[in-house]
Amino acid sequence: MPQRRARPTRVKPWCEVIAVGASAGGLQALAELLSGLAPEFPPVVIVQHLDPRHKSQMAQVLSRNSRKPVKEAEAGEKLLSGRAYIGPPDEHLLVIRGRFKLAHSRLIRFSRPSIDIMFGSVAATYGENAIGVILSGSNRDGSDGIAAIRAAGGVTLAQDPATAEYRIMPQAAIDTGCVDIVVPISDIGKAISTLLVEGRKNK
Repeated sequence: MPQRRARPTRVKPWCEVIAVGASAGGLQALAELLSGLAPEFPPVVIVQHLDPRHKSQMAQVLSRNSRKPVKEAEAGEKLLSGRAYIGPPDEHLLVIRGRFKLAHSRLIRFSRPSIDIMFGSVAATYGENAIGVILSGSNRDGSDGIAAIRAAGGVTLAQDPATAEYRIMPQAAIDTGCVDIVVPISDIGKAISTLLVEGRKNK
């Protein structure tokens, strides 16, 4: 009697989400990051400080410049691999059980959306299966969130401040002692793609 061939076991990727925070000078940095990612990547969730008085066109600009699918996150929307999502202006963005939640609560570090709030939700939901990234910015938002992702077992990266248009934000993250990898912006997408393939051995 012929034996049944066992079905191959699909190995689940170790990283389930990439959380990215940026502020002043972030547009070009985000485009560099997304452009450098390999074609297959987990959901990328972006908080970029935006002017709350205007409708944002950032998703369209990033999609065009990076040639990666980017859209504005919507409440209740499920995160999908191979896509990048950016939080809408004047709303905090959280990730809970694989879906987005928006909250119009108080400003954090003078910001709404807050990188710290989004990173904290990612740390609580994904733990060691998350990557956190801090890019160019002119305040300290994201430093507490980077520490939360690192404490939960995730891997953390920061743009080399020497390559940032505004170095305060990545430097503040580095100063926490919770950043695993510091890399020039031209190499950050490649560094993340390498982490996705090789796992935690670079950590």
